[in-house]
Formats: sequence, structure tokens, C-alpha cells
Amino acid sequence: MSELRLLKKIPTWVQYLLVAGVIWVLPILLSGSAYWKGILVVIAMNIMLAMSLNLILGYTGQLNLGHSAFFGVGAYATTLLIKKAGFTFWVAALSGSFLAGAVGIFLAFFATRLKGHYLAIASMAFAIILHQILLNWDSMTSGPLGIYGIPAPTPIHLLGTEIKFNNNVNLFYLVATVTMITYIILGNLLRSPIGDTLRAIRDDEVSAASLGINAKLWKIFAFGIGAFIAGLAGSFYPSFVGTLVPDAFAVVESFTYLAMVIVGGMGTMFGPIIGAVVLTILPELLRSLGDARLLVYGISLTLVVLFMPGGILQAFQTIRDKLFKSH
Repeated sequence: MSELRLLKKIPTWVQYLLVAGVIWVLPILLSGSAYWKGILVVIAMNIMLAMSLNLILGYTGQLNLGHSAFFGVGAYATTLLIKKAGFTFWVAALSGSFLAGAVGIFLAFFATRLKGHYLAIASMAFAIILHQILLNWDSMTSGPLGIYGIPAPTPIHLLGTEIKFNNNVNLFYLVATVTMITYIILGNLLRSPIGDTLRAIRDDEVSAASLGINAKLWKIFAFGIGAFIAGLAGSFYPSFVGTLVPDAFAVVESFTYLAMVIVGGMGTMFGPIIGAVVLTILPELLRSLGDARLLVYGISLTLVVLFMPGGILQAFQTIRDKLFKSH
């Protein structure tokens, strides 16, 4: 599926400047609401998770239902390295992300031999196992009681100014900046021959093999990169909430990330961003409905899947094409 062609007419550096401007302005527009500033941080983390899962699912065609496990590995590894080993946040976050990537490679080494629903079941089983480990390894993770008193990321000094991240505005700027850098790197990667290779595996693995492509190796590569990015998102989560409990990484969360990718537009760069934003904001907007919000939320997702099989991004493009043709 192609991206919005309107964006292709705008120079890439201008697009990035516009996005940076939006990132800068959003907390200012929401200056009167501390709650929604916190939601901005969640959106930035969810965009990273959706992009990372999209690399595995949308570009490589691997149905991963255990993505919450990589998110959890990054979160717990970062927290434990800070609280038990005395690491700074930056070293702990990088270490936790690499550990999540390594776990992804380890899982992919065995799971990529499977296809379709077998791979989905295997990845989901992995997430369930990890959740049980976090829940029952009391001496390390404090089990269901959780870990408390998690500090904010270590302050940095920039142009003679100390920048602290003990408030949601600065934390949002930090996470959003990392998310934007991740998007740029992934975009360049997927526009390179590597992206063509991953898409070839997704579209027809047999034909890809006939061209000399080692499908298993590239699947492992995609899993590793996707898990690393999910772990990186997880490294920010404990600092944001201040506590860490296993239920935040239950397997059901993987289905939420999957919905973000599908609803936004699987196999595109911009689609998962739309999906992450919509599916993070929508439940908050529906809170006033009480228990009925789950029904409305479920119906909304069902309608999107039924009438927009290519996601919101494809729907936008279809509407735009019809409007231009009508003129």
C-alpha cells in the first residue's frame, strides 16, 4: 500500500520540521490539563510500539501476538539496572533495549520456523510465560506487589542548562524525540534494499527464496529490531508511571498494539502512527460513558476492520482520490 501521495510532494526535511513543530506545540496547547499531558507521553510510547510491531507484521508478514513481552523486558531490565545495580537511566535504558532485542532474536530463532497461526500461538505463549515469570519471581521483580519509587530519567545538560524529566512535559519531549528519531531510522531502512527484501518475504516467501533471500535470517533481523524498539519504549514506561507491576505487560496488551497497526494501516510507515493516536485517545474520550465505553470501543474497531480493511490511512487515500477524480 502506498503512503499518502500528498506527503511525497513535501520535502522530507520540511515534513520533519513540521512534526517537530507539532511536538513542541502540543503541550503548550494542553497547558491547562496535566492529565492530557500524561496522555501525550502514552501516545509517544504507543507509536513506538506500533511502529516496531508493524516492522514484524506489516513489512515481514510475521504474526506476533507477544509484543507486550518485549515491552516488559525493556521496562523491567531498565528499572532493575537503575535500582539494584545503580546504573544511570541512559545506560540502563540502552542495556534494557538491547536485552529486549536479544530476547526477540532468541524467540525468532525458533519461532520463525513456524508460520501463520502456529507462529501467533508460539509468540503469545512466550508473552504468557514472561508474564508469569514477572509475577512469580518475587526476589527480583517483587511479584504482584510491584516495584515502587522509580526515578525520572537522569537530567541532561544542554547549552549550559540542566533539563530535568520529572514532569510530563519534558518527559513527552524526550519520548517524542526518541520516537521521531526511530521513525526516521526505520523509514530510511525500509526505503533501502533491506525494505524490499522484507516485503519480498512478506509477499511470497518461496519466490524470495528462489532469488537467494535467506528468509529465516531476515525474519530474525526484523524480530530483533522490532523487539529492540519495543524495549526502548518500555524503558520510558517505569519513569512515567513511577511504579512497575506485571499486569501492565499482560498478553492482552499485545492485542491492543496489533489493533493499532491494523486500524492505522498495516505495511505503511504512517498508518501505525494514526492507529496509535486514535486507539490511545478514543478510550479516554469514551470514559464519560462508563461501562458502555467498552461496547462503543468494540463496535468502532469492528466497523473499521469491516469497512476499512486497509486501515484508516487507506480510507483517507481512497476518499482523497475520489475527490480529486470528481473535479
